[in-house]
Amino acid sequence: MIRTMSLLRALIGTSRLLRHTPRLAAGHPPDDDVLLDAPDGRLGPALVAAALADPEPAAKLLATTRDAEEWEDRDRYVSRLSAFAYRRDGWLEHWLAAAPHDPDALLVKAQLAVRRAWDSPARAERLRDLGPLIEAAAEAAPRDPVPWRLALDHARGAHAGHTAFETLWEQAVRRAPRHYGSHVAALKYLSAQWYGSHRECFDFAEDAAEDALPGSLVQALPVRAAFAQLIAGSDAGHGVAGDRIDAACDRALALSAEYPAGDPWPAEVRNLLVHVLVERGRWHDALAEFGRIGAQATSFPWTLVADDPLRGFLEARTCAVREVARRTPLGAGAAAGPGSATRSGTFPGARPDAFPESFPRTFPGWEGPAAGRPGRGGSGGHYA
Repeated sequence: MIRTMSLLRALIGTSRLLRHTPRLAAGHPPDDDVLLDAPDGRLGPALVAAALADPEPAAKLLATTRDAEEWEDRDRYVSRLSAFAYRRDGWLEHWLAAAPHDPDALLVKAQLAVRRAWDSPARAERLRDLGPLIEAAAEAAPRDPVPWRLALDHARGAHAGHTAFETLWEQAVRRAPRHYGSHVAALKYLSAQWYGSHRECFDFAEDAAEDALPGSLVQALPVRAAFAQLIAGSDAGHGVAGDRIDAACDRALALSAEYPAGDPWPAEVRNLLVHVLVERGRWHDALAEFGRIGAQATSFPWTLVADDPLRGFLEARTCAVREVARRTPLGAGAAAGPGSATRSGTFPGARPDAFPESFPRTFPGWEGPAAGRPGRGGSGGHYA
């Protein structure tokens, strides 16, 4: 009898997969259309010109963000331009030769130097030598919080104590109290992987999210704290409870819903959120979030959980499609949306962490929670 029931469930599950999977998959861009870290309309021309050794568009872009005090855009563009210079820095050398005191060129130079030092086996020693370079970038643009965000990252890697870090934090928030990049830098410092604990990390993230303005990416800090706990693999005694992680997801889902589908601005937050939703087994919410992401895959968080981040994204999306299909009754005309799912994204009573046998709990190439991969490149590594 038990064997018969197991066979019956398997047959029903297969029937649901065959019926619903094609329709659910059709609601997302084909795999070949998904791009990793696609630049927005402002950054794209600057990267194309940089590839031709022309720094002028990048210089104009960063000057515009500085003059308009578009600090979030500025932070993101500096990170992307320095990542490009990590492989091809001729355009940056031309820029610095022509304008050695340009505040934007100095900032990209400092970001690039920190990134290179971060990848060195002698990370702390090399980072300590970069203090004057970061100070020069900060002095060249006194209102700019981005050099201070960079100083926070630098301090973490150089093993700065809490007092020194708090001093830098004060300088950053004095210039931009709700700057997302500075908050992420502080969150990393307070994480269990560095100099804090999961509880400290969550407390900081939740307090910051409560103070955030509507639509601010700072509201997604708790889900970033959840991700830090998940990749650390902490047991319940050292981490926060699952309901706190789910509350972080709920907050981030509400934030994501405020932006248009396919918008590149919240793409990294959405990629982070969808990974945590998959880890929690919240399949309907995850599938809806993949719909909002569209073709905007980002290196973070997939670089930390897969050798090939784009493949990690696509495999997670495929898994979400299959799991929603498997849970959708045969007679349903359309797949259930996120509003019809329970918090866990499964049927009532199911454990949120009850993964189907078909889903790889870790993506190919992930070496386990203890690996951490602190020196990996990409926009979402433990440094960048």
